[in-house]
Amino acid sequence: MQQLLMIEDDVRLAGMVADYLGQNGFDVAHAPDAQSGLARLQNPGIELVLLDLMLPDMDGLQVCQRIRALPGSSGQVPVLMLTAKGDPMDRIIGLEMGADDYLPKPFEPRELLARIKAILRRHNTGNTTGHDTTQKLLQFGSLEIDRDARRVSVKGQDCELTSYQYDLLVALAERAGRVLTRDQIMEAVRGRELEAFDRSIDVHMGRIRAAIEADPKAPQRILTVRGVGYVFARQQD
Repeated sequence: MQQLLMIEDDVRLAGMVADYLGQNGFDVAHAPDAQSGLARLQNPGIELVLLDLMLPDMDGLQVCQRIRALPGSSGQVPVLMLTAKGDPMDRIIGLEMGADDYLPKPFEPRELLARIKAILRRHNTGNTTGHDTTQKLLQFGSLEIDRDARRVSVKGQDCELTSYQYDLLVALAERAGRVLTRDQIMEAVRGRELEAFDRSIDVHMGRIRAAIEADPKAPQRILTVRGVGYVFARQQD
Protein backbone atom coordinates (compact mmCIF):
# COMPACT_ATOMS: atom_id res chain seq x y z
CA MET A 1 0.00 0.00 0.00
CA GLN A 2 1.15 3.53 -0.73
CA GLN A 3 1.82 5.42 2.48
CA LEU A 4 0.57 8.95 3.06
CA LEU A 5 1.12 11.29 5.99
CA MET A 6 -1.71 13.49 7.23
CA ILE A 7 -0.60 16.40 9.42
CA GLU A 8 -3.92 17.47 10.92
CA ASP A 9 -4.97 18.43 14.45
CA ASP A 10 -8.60 17.38 13.89
CA VAL A 11 -8.37 13.76 15.06
CA ARG A 12 -11.92 12.94 13.96
CA LEU A 13 -11.34 14.22 10.41
CA ALA A 14 -8.00 12.42 10.23
CA GLY A 15 -9.66 9.17 11.24
CA MET A 16 -12.40 9.53 8.64
CA VAL A 17 -9.88 10.32 5.91
CA ALA A 18 -7.66 7.40 6.95
CA ASP A 19 -10.63 5.01 6.84
CA TYR A 20 -11.79 6.20 3.42
CA LEU A 21 -8.35 6.21 1.84
CA GLY A 22 -7.59 2.87 3.48
CA GLN A 23 -10.51 1.39 1.56
CA ASN A 24 -8.92 2.72 -1.62
CA GLY A 25 -5.44 1.29 -1.25
CA PHE A 26 -3.64 3.88 0.89
CA ASP A 27 -2.08 3.59 4.32
CA VAL A 28 -2.44 6.91 6.14
CA ALA A 29 -0.15 7.80 9.03
CA HIS A 30 -1.46 10.61 11.23
CA ALA A 31 0.52 13.37 12.93
CA PRO A 32 -1.56 15.75 15.11
CA ASP A 33 0.92 18.62 14.95
CA ALA A 34 3.72 20.04 12.83
CA GLN A 35 6.64 18.84 14.91
CA SER A 36 5.57 15.19 14.93
CA GLY A 37 4.78 15.39 11.20
CA LEU A 38 8.20 16.79 10.32
CA ALA A 39 9.83 14.14 12.51
CA ARG A 40 7.93 11.41 10.68
CA LEU A 41 9.17 12.73 7.35
CA GLN A 42 12.76 12.12 8.42
CA ASN A 43 12.09 8.43 7.76
CA PRO A 44 11.59 7.17 4.19
CA GLY A 45 8.39 5.73 2.81
CA ILE A 46 5.97 8.66 2.79
CA GLU A 47 4.78 9.29 -0.77
CA LEU A 48 2.50 12.29 -0.19
CA VAL A 49 1.67 14.70 2.64
CA LEU A 50 -1.82 15.96 3.42
CA LEU A 51 -1.08 19.19 5.27
CA ASP A 52 -3.57 21.25 7.27
CA LEU A 53 -2.99 25.00 7.06
CA MET A 54 -4.09 25.66 10.66
CA LEU A 55 -1.99 23.67 13.14
CA PRO A 56 -1.63 24.24 16.89
CA ASP A 57 2.16 24.58 16.98
CA MET A 58 3.06 26.01 13.58
CA ASP A 59 1.45 27.60 10.53
CA GLY A 60 0.96 25.10 7.71
CA LEU A 61 2.74 27.43 5.30
CA GLN A 62 5.83 27.31 7.51
CA VAL A 63 5.57 23.52 7.62
CA CYS A 64 5.49 23.41 3.82
CA GLN A 65 8.62 25.56 3.71
CA ARG A 66 10.37 23.25 6.15
CA ILE A 67 9.38 20.19 4.13
CA ARG A 68 10.90 21.73 1.01
CA ALA A 69 14.10 22.41 2.97
CA LEU A 70 14.51 18.74 3.99
CA PRO A 71 17.39 16.91 2.31
CA GLY A 72 16.99 14.28 -0.40
CA SER A 73 13.66 12.74 -1.37
CA SER A 74 11.96 13.94 1.84
CA GLY A 75 12.14 17.50 0.56
CA GLN A 76 10.58 16.52 -2.78
CA VAL A 77 7.54 14.69 -1.37
CA PRO A 78 4.31 16.04 -2.90
CA VAL A 79 2.20 18.22 -0.58
CA LEU A 80 -1.57 18.60 -0.79
CA MET A 81 -2.62 21.48 1.42
CA LEU A 82 -5.96 21.35 3.25
CA THR A 83 -7.55 24.41 4.79
CA ALA A 84 -10.85 25.80 5.98
CA LYS A 85 -9.84 29.23 4.74
CA GLY A 86 -11.54 30.28 1.51
CA ASP A 87 -9.42 33.30 0.66
CA PRO A 88 -7.80 32.83 -2.79
CA MET A 89 -4.70 34.59 -1.45
CA ASP A 90 -4.13 31.66 0.93
CA ARG A 91 -4.14 29.38 -2.05
CA ILE A 92 -1.62 31.53 -3.90
CA ILE A 93 0.67 31.70 -0.88
CA GLY A 94 0.43 27.93 -0.41
CA LEU A 95 1.50 27.32 -3.99
CA GLU A 96 4.30 29.85 -3.66
CA MET A 97 5.56 28.00 -0.58
CA GLY A 98 5.90 24.81 -2.62
CA ALA A 99 2.57 22.99 -2.24
CA ASP A 100 1.59 20.82 -5.22
CA ASP A 101 -2.14 21.33 -4.82
CA TYR A 102 -4.71 22.93 -2.54
CA LEU A 103 -8.11 21.63 -1.39
CA PRO A 104 -10.45 23.78 0.74
CA LYS A 105 -12.51 22.27 3.56
CA PRO A 106 -15.07 20.87 3.64
CA PHE A 107 -14.20 18.57 0.77
CA GLU A 108 -15.75 15.53 -0.83
CA PRO A 109 -13.75 12.35 -0.11
CA ARG A 110 -13.91 11.39 -3.77
CA GLU A 111 -12.37 14.70 -4.80
CA LEU A 112 -9.60 14.23 -2.24
CA LEU A 113 -8.91 10.75 -3.60
CA ALA A 114 -8.88 12.01 -7.19
CA ARG A 115 -6.43 14.79 -6.38
CA ILE A 116 -4.14 12.41 -4.49
CA LYS A 117 -4.07 9.99 -7.41
CA ALA A 118 -3.43 12.83 -9.88
CA ILE A 119 -0.52 14.18 -7.84
CA LEU A 120 1.03 10.73 -7.45
CA ARG A 121 0.69 10.04 -11.18
CA ARG A 122 2.54 13.25 -11.94
CA HIS A 123 5.18 12.53 -9.35
CA ASN A 124 5.82 8.91 -10.28
CA THR A 125 5.93 9.17 -14.06
CA GLY A 126 8.60 10.96 -16.01
CA ASN A 127 6.17 12.26 -18.61
CA THR A 128 2.37 12.51 -18.52
CA THR A 129 1.70 14.51 -21.63
CA GLY A 130 1.53 11.66 -24.12
CA HIS A 131 4.29 13.09 -26.33
CA ASP A 132 7.33 11.25 -27.64
CA THR A 133 9.64 10.35 -24.76
CA THR A 134 12.61 8.99 -26.74
CA GLN A 135 14.49 12.22 -26.09
CA LYS A 136 15.42 11.73 -22.44
CA LEU A 137 17.40 14.95 -22.09
CA LEU A 138 15.91 18.29 -23.14
CA GLN A 139 18.49 21.04 -23.42
CA PHE A 140 18.02 24.76 -24.03
CA GLY A 141 21.30 26.58 -23.63
CA SER A 142 22.48 26.02 -20.06
CA LEU A 143 19.08 24.64 -19.02
CA GLU A 144 18.83 20.83 -18.91
CA ILE A 145 15.76 18.72 -18.20
CA ASP A 146 16.58 15.08 -17.45
CA ARG A 147 13.38 13.07 -17.87
CA ASP A 148 14.76 9.87 -16.36
CA ALA A 149 15.90 11.57 -13.16
CA ARG A 150 13.10 14.18 -13.19
CA ARG A 151 15.91 16.67 -12.67
CA VAL A 152 16.19 20.25 -13.86
CA SER A 153 19.49 22.11 -13.78
CA VAL A 154 20.95 25.40 -14.99
CA LYS A 155 24.71 25.53 -15.53
CA GLY A 156 24.97 22.25 -13.65
CA GLN A 157 23.12 23.54 -10.57
CA ASP A 158 19.94 21.69 -9.59
CA CYS A 159 16.70 23.69 -9.62
CA GLU A 160 14.13 23.07 -6.90
CA LEU A 161 10.67 22.46 -8.36
CA THR A 162 7.60 20.64 -7.10
CA SER A 163 6.37 17.63 -9.04
CA TYR A 164 3.62 19.69 -10.68
CA GLN A 165 5.98 22.52 -11.56
CA TYR A 166 8.38 20.03 -13.15
CA ASP A 167 5.57 18.65 -15.32
CA LEU A 168 4.46 22.14 -16.30
CA LEU A 169 8.02 22.96 -17.35
CA VAL A 170 8.30 19.76 -19.40
CA ALA A 171 4.96 20.49 -21.08
CA LEU A 172 6.21 23.95 -22.08
CA ALA A 173 9.64 22.70 -23.18
CA GLU A 174 8.10 20.03 -25.41
CA ARG A 175 6.17 22.79 -27.16
CA ALA A 176 8.97 25.35 -27.32
CA GLY A 177 8.11 28.25 -29.59
CA ARG A 178 4.35 27.69 -29.34
CA VAL A 179 2.15 30.19 -27.52
CA LEU A 180 -0.07 28.28 -25.07
CA THR A 181 -3.09 29.49 -23.14
CA ARG A 182 -3.39 28.66 -19.46
CA ASP A 183 -6.05 26.06 -20.24
CA GLN A 184 -3.81 24.43 -22.86
CA ILE A 185 -0.96 24.24 -20.37
CA MET A 186 -3.15 22.68 -17.70
CA GLU A 187 -4.66 20.26 -20.22
CA ALA A 188 -1.16 19.22 -21.30
CA VAL A 189 -0.48 17.97 -17.79
CA ARG A 190 -2.92 15.10 -17.69
CA GLY A 191 -4.46 13.80 -14.51
CA ARG A 192 -5.49 17.25 -13.29
CA GLU A 193 -8.90 18.72 -13.88
CA LEU A 194 -9.11 22.18 -15.37
CA GLU A 195 -9.77 24.83 -12.77
CA ALA A 196 -11.63 28.09 -13.15
CA PHE A 197 -9.02 29.62 -10.86
CA ASP A 198 -6.37 29.75 -13.58
CA ARG A 199 -4.28 32.26 -11.61
CA SER A 200 -2.75 29.18 -9.97
CA ILE A 201 -0.85 28.65 -13.23
CA ASP A 202 0.60 32.16 -12.88
CA VAL A 203 1.77 31.33 -9.38
CA HIS A 204 3.49 28.16 -10.57
CA MET A 205 5.07 30.00 -13.49
CA GLY A 206 6.48 32.51 -11.06
CA ARG A 207 8.01 29.70 -9.01
CA ILE A 208 9.47 28.04 -12.10
CA ARG A 209 10.94 31.32 -13.27
CA ALA A 210 12.49 31.88 -9.85
CA ALA A 211 14.19 28.50 -10.21
CA ILE A 212 15.42 28.64 -13.81
CA GLU A 213 15.74 32.29 -14.82
CA ALA A 214 18.82 34.44 -14.21
CA ASP A 215 16.43 37.34 -13.55
CA PRO A 216 12.85 36.19 -12.87
CA LYS A 217 11.61 39.78 -13.29
CA ALA A 218 13.01 39.86 -16.84
CA PRO A 219 12.51 36.25 -17.97
CA GLN A 220 14.24 34.93 -21.07
CA ARG A 221 13.08 31.31 -20.96
CA ILE A 222 9.35 31.46 -20.13
CA LEU A 223 7.79 34.52 -21.75
CA THR A 224 4.37 35.99 -21.04
CA VAL A 225 2.12 36.72 -23.99
CA ARG A 226 -0.30 39.30 -22.65
CA GLY A 227 -3.92 38.31 -22.91
CA VAL A 228 -3.05 34.80 -24.10
CA GLY A 229 -0.66 32.80 -21.96
CA TYR A 230 2.98 31.72 -22.12
CA VAL A 231 5.63 30.62 -24.61
CA PHE A 232 8.83 28.69 -23.90
CA ALA A 233 11.72 30.21 -25.87
CA ARG A 234 13.43 27.93 -28.39
CA GLN A 235 16.74 29.81 -28.23
CA GLN A 236 18.19 30.30 -24.76
CA ASP A 237 21.54 31.11 -23.23
